[in-house]
Amino acid sequence: MTAISIRTLQTMKQEQQRFSVLTAYDATFAQLAADAGIEVLLVGDSLGMVVQGQSSTVPVSLEHMVYHTAAVALGNARAARPALVMTDLPFMTYGDVATGVASARAVMQAGAHMVKVEGDDWLVPLVASLAQQGVPVCAHLGLTPQSVNKFGGYRVQGRDDAKADAMVEHAKALANAGADIILLECVPSALAARITEHVNVPVIGIGAGGQTDAQVLVCYDMLGLNTGHTPKFVKNFMIDGRTVPEALKAYANEVREGVFPALEHGFA
Repeated sequence: MTAISIRTLQTMKQEQQRFSVLTAYDATFAQLAADAGIEVLLVGDSLGMVVQGQSSTVPVSLEHMVYHTAAVALGNARAARPALVMTDLPFMTYGDVATGVASARAVMQAGAHMVKVEGDDWLVPLVASLAQQGVPVCAHLGLTPQSVNKFGGYRVQGRDDAKADAMVEHAKALANAGADIILLECVPSALAARITEHVNVPVIGIGAGGQTDAQVLVCYDMLGLNTGHTPKFVKNFMIDGRTVPEALKAYANEVREGVFPALEHGFA
């Protein structure tokens, strides 16, 4: 089967078909997830917390992301239908265009098909430069974990009208600059639906309700392996005696069918 590409995801948005995204950090899990029908594998800097045991994503380095991207890319290549591999550029590796381009080059050469960056319209020059050079970009808005120290914790973003309006404009500016995907984390469901309607690129949600074009979860969370606080937007798919492949397929199917996320997984 043909591998998942940006064009695949764009077509799915146009045809109102939801797709699933899941974090992956190694070759074995990458192949299992792709074979289960997951369309996008996110090599997330969340690995700092769930793999390394850090308290945030801030300590993750570019070298860490390159290493895990290469592993995921190799496993994904063995799948019957390879997924699209998206990699986070980690903390302070894209503060200016030149640095961001160099960081993107490193993870793309390791096997990523797309890079993800956190921020709002200050990212427009970088997004435009990367797009011009053939690098697909996902722009991450809302709760951006790399800014946890600035936010003072992990808090829902965009709850007042002014901030909500600003987020809509930021999403539109980033899409117009060449971003291929918008990711919204921990924003009110109504705001996420509004942004999804106002941009012509796919929108991925996490803690953003069920009206986005796609959903993403951390793989350990959806397998019920998180050892601390379980976020409101998480659902454990490792139930009823399911194997890991069965849980992965259940997640992909529930996203595709609009069953997950349910109303209780979003924010008002």
